[in-house]
Amino acid sequence: MENKISSLFLLVIVALAFAMGVFYYPQLPVNISSHWGASGEVNGYMTKFWGIFLIPLIMLAMLVLYFLIPLIDPLKNNIHDFRKYYNGFWILFELFFLYIFSLTIIYNLGYFFNFTAAMLPALAILFFCIGSFLKKIKRNYFVGIRTPWTLANDKVWDKTHKLGGILFQIVGALTLLGLFTRGDSIIFLIVIPAIGTAIITFIYSYIEFKKLK
Repeated sequence: MENKISSLFLLVIVALAFAMGVFYYPQLPVNISSHWGASGEVNGYMTKFWGIFLIPLIMLAMLVLYFLIPLIDPLKNNIHDFRKYYNGFWILFELFFLYIFSLTIIYNLGYFFNFTAAMLPALAILFFCIGSFLKKIKRNYFVGIRTPWTLANDKVWDKTHKLGGILFQIVGALTLLGLFTRGDSIIFLIVIPAIGTAIITFIYSYIEFKKLK
C-alpha cells in the first residue's frame, strides 16, 4: 500500500508540472529565462517550448526510473529492504524539481526576484535529506555512492554511506550560509564542498576495501 501511495503521489507531482506548463504557456514570453548566475541574475535563455517543458520532461524521465530500477537492479531484494527510503528519495527529488520549475514560471511571468537566493533553501534541504537517506540504503547498482569497492562489499558500502551521509548534511548546512554571501563566493560554500564530498567518499571506499584484504 505504501508503494502505491508513493507512486500515486509521484504521478500527481509530474502531472502538476505539465499542467502548469500548459496553463501558463500562452502568458509566457518567447524566450524563457532559464539560467541564473551565482548573484541571482539571468545569464541564459531557452526557446519557449524547451524553457517551459524541459523540467517536466526531466521529471517524467525520473518517474520512469523510479518504476524501472526496482525491476532491473540485480540487487532488487536490497531495494525492497529500504523501499520506504527509496520512495522518499524520489519524492524529494520530484518536489525539488517542481519547486525550481515553479520559480522559473513565476520569474518569467514578470515577478523578478533573486533566483539563487530563492533556490538555496530548497537545495539545502535536498542535500541534508540526501545525507539522511544515504545512511539508510543498502547495496544496489543505481542509487547511492557507487564505486567499484562499495559495490563489491556490504561493509564498505555501509561505512562509505555513513560518512557520505554526514558530509552531505554538512554541505546542506553550508548551502544555507549562501543566503548571507554574495556573488561567486556561493561556489565555495556549495560546489567545492559537494565535489570534495565525492572525492573523499571515493577514496574512503578504496581504503576501507583495502583494509579487508
